[in-house]
Formats: sequence, C-alpha cells, structure tokens
Amino acid sequence: MRTIIISGLILLAMTNVNAQDKNLPYYEIPDYPETYNACTVAARMIDGLGFRYYWATEGLTEKDLVYKPSESGRSTDETLDHLLGLSDFILKIALKQPVGSNDQDDLTFDEKRSRTLNNLKSAADIFRNSTDLSAFKIQFNRSGNTSEFPFWNTINGPIADAIWHCGQIVVLRRASGNPFNSKASVFLGKVRN
Repeated sequence: MRTIIISGLILLAMTNVNAQDKNLPYYEIPDYPETYNACTVAARMIDGLGFRYYWATEGLTEKDLVYKPSESGRSTDETLDHLLGLSDFILKIALKQPVGSNDQDDLTFDEKRSRTLNNLKSAADIFRNSTDLSAFKIQFNRSGNTSEFPFWNTINGPIADAIWHCGQIVVLRRASGNPFNSKASVFLGKVRN
C-alpha cells in the first residue's frame, strides 16, 4: 500500500511539473500576425528565439548545468545567466527603459528559465502591438554616462547574441549526454508527433 501511495505522489509531482512547463510561453510559437510591419517582424524574431530557448533548456539536468567544455569556457548554467541578462536587455528596450548594469539575483534554474521566457514573451507582445519600431531605441545609462542607439543594434546585438547562445546550450547539452528534443521543429515552431 505504501508503495502505491508513493508511486501516486511521484506521478502527481511529475504531472504537475509537466503542467507547469506547458504554462511557460513558447512551448510553441504563437500564430503569425496577419500584417507585416517592422514591429511584427521584430516580435516574430523574438518568438523564434523564445521557442529555441524553450526547447534548448527543456529537461536540462544538474549534470547539464555544470557541464563546461573547457576550464576557461562557460558552463551551461553560466550561459543561461548570460541569456537571462540578454532577455532583460531586450525587455528594457521594449519597455523604453534605460539599460544599466545588470544585477541578477541568485535564481534557480527553473526561475531563470521562467523569467527569461516571460521576458521574451512580454517584449514580443509589446512589439507585436506597436507600429513604429524606430521609437524603440537602446538607451544606456551606466554610472551617469548615457548613450543611445537605434533599434537596428537590438537585432544584431542582444537578439542575435541570444540566438547564438541558445545554439551553444544545444551543443553543450549534447556533449553532456542529453540531446535536444528532435521533435521540436524550429522551422514550424511546433512539436512534431
């Protein structure tokens, strides 16, 4: 009887974890908008990043998180910290807030993953519902020194950098023995059956 109860609790916990995961954004890419404009294209780029991040990080284990290919390289977990910072950066641009120094809390893997995905979703939603991409400038404010850049730098800066690092996560997890789910189609933005 005790074994049945314990088995039931484990099954319930596993179901709860899976349900929580599907509540995170980017299990699938949202439907594309009916109209093309600069803002909807930017949103779609971030949606693509979100989908890649979701599946690059889905099912990572502690072994995966501590893995690093060399002593001087970043571990998977350190790369996830960098991706979180990039998602904060992208969201601040969408919110038209200055980007300052990035003080990150000491978060668990699940907290980092959730915050990164939700940052990307929030930013994409803001862009998707906007019409003038030129209004979204990168504003830096570091120790009283300010500078400003056009949105173009967001594309080749934090968005492209984050896509690059998602690819690194995929390579690192394969090297640590836990490959990316091949049923996640980055072309379709869906999970194949």
